Amino acid sequence: MRWIHTPLPVTAIDELSSNAGISPVLAELMLRNGHVAPEAAKKFLNPALSELADPFLLRNVEAGAKRLSQAIAKREEVVVLGDYDVDGVSSTALLVSILRRFGLNPRFVVPRRMEDGYGLSRSAIDRALEGGKPALFVALDCGTNSIDEVAYLVGQGVDVMVVDHHRSKEKPLEQGILINPHVSSEAEEEPWRHLCTVGLVFKLAHGLLKLLRGENNPVAFQIKLRDYLDLAALGTVADLVPLRGENRIIARQGLKILQAAQRPGLRALMQVAGVKIENEIMPVDISFRLGPRINASGRLADAALSVELMLSDDEKFCMDTARQLDAFNRERQDIERQITEEAEQMIEKQFSDWPGIVLYGDNWHPGVVGIVAGRVTRKYNRPCVVLGNEGDLAKGSGRSVDGLSLVDVLGVCAEHLTSWGGHPMAVGVSLAKTQLEGFRTRFADAVRQHCGDDLIEARLDIAAWIKPDQIRDKLMDELAELHPFGQGNAEPVFGLRGVTFQQRPEVFKEQHFRFSFDDGRGRRLFGVAWKMANRLPPTNVPVDLAVELAWNYFNDRKLLQLELIDWRKSV
Repeated sequence: MRWIHTPLPVTAIDELSSNAGISPVLAELMLRNGHVAPEAAKKFLNPALSELADPFLLRNVEAGAKRLSQAIAKREEVVVLGDYDVDGVSSTALLVSILRRFGLNPRFVVPRRMEDGYGLSRSAIDRALEGGKPALFVALDCGTNSIDEVAYLVGQGVDVMVVDHHRSKEKPLEQGILINPHVSSEAEEEPWRHLCTVGLVFKLAHGLLKLLRGENNPVAFQIKLRDYLDLAALGTVADLVPLRGENRIIARQGLKILQAAQRPGLRALMQVAGVKIENEIMPVDISFRLGPRINASGRLADAALSVELMLSDDEKFCMDTARQLDAFNRERQDIERQITEEAEQMIEKQFSDWPGIVLYGDNWHPGVVGIVAGRVTRKYNRPCVVLGNEGDLAKGSGRSVDGLSLVDVLGVCAEHLTSWGGHPMAVGVSLAKTQLEGFRTRFADAVRQHCGDDLIEARLDIAAWIKPDQIRDKLMDELAELHPFGQGNAEPVFGLRGVTFQQRPEVFKEQHFRFSFDDGRGRRLFGVAWKMANRLPPTNVPVDLAVELAWNYFNDRKLLQLELIDWRKSV
């Protein structure tokens, strides 16, 4: 692993530190994040709901709000179809919940992965229409590229609204109302540009309330939009969108609402997932505990179950459903573990030097290959597409690495694909099995053209070099101001020079190890290294450490803990 650290001018660090009233360490982190002006730094550190822009500045939100207002006024039948991942589930729950407050009873449908495939498919639409044709059909987290499917609905006299953040591959929809910041000419730096679908639904709800409050609708004044930020944060964090601009506001404020656990379904899910509301809830709790359980129903069963969980006030139903999702997740983990082992063996034997990797297994479940793609992408530091067997087709998901857009790469490979869609970091892919070899070669070539061979060696960006005695509660309080970490706001990795271990690290569970060392002032620092038991650092030899800093909650105690990312012998 290649450590990268580009020193910043000391004068720039000191100037921002002084003008923004923050420490030099925090000033360095802010400068690396692109926040040069003191006011911009202060705004980033204190993301407030009042900073959310007028929702009507986002193209078609006003038109969408007016159409929903019409549905409310006329008590029209509404059908909501949302995708089966966390973003789609939380988007569906948010919109359905808001419309229920206004007296509507919208039907909702979630595509069944194995029956309907991805997104706004004809089979999913036909299932949605089994209860009758609605006046309004709303597609969430899918539909941007579904020109024929939208035309099919419109042809039956159904109004269509699509709220989606996936990129347009060709021309955007010409029928219906499309709310998608990526298909308009809006500036890239607009604060709403990188909202995922639940963020866009939140903006739409904001616009609806603004419109109806202007008409003195009493219900609109009773609804507190901030109460829905838990759902918005759930999808925003899970969908790996950049946590900057309005995404940062939604995630930061939404985690506070999630902490309060007022929604019975989420409270039950947190309980079975081991997320303790008395501890600070972090993005990792969504990414590795809540999100996988919500996704598991869509991967192995019907994600409508997760929507029901978000909407229900019945505590027994919520707990029973949360336990069912937990069982699905354990089943998913077993399947995923086996596929991951097979995928890694395949890479080691056949594709160890390929810059971009496409894997396929006849017995691989298409519902879990996205998770496998994420795991092998992280392990080998290369974009990977992992495909499972579905009749004549190979279907699956791809995951990327920082700095490489899979949308751009797949655009070059489109001739080999039956369908594809997604965003820069994650995509869904479908192709005829006869196209596998052609796609595999073209994908690797496209990655090489975009990145050269730089992806082969993993790089580790050191945000700042600090001394061990700087690792104190004060620094942790400053890091808390940077939360939440995620795409576009990476958790800082700190470098420590010349650390000497007097005691041999302690291996536990055969995979991990614990360590401790003196900070130079008689205080011991403690840390853990996950899955690094095969790389123990030496004792009594100076080494450099690359670490992240976190609080470890254990036995009702809050302990400062270093999490080792890498180590090397000091020069």
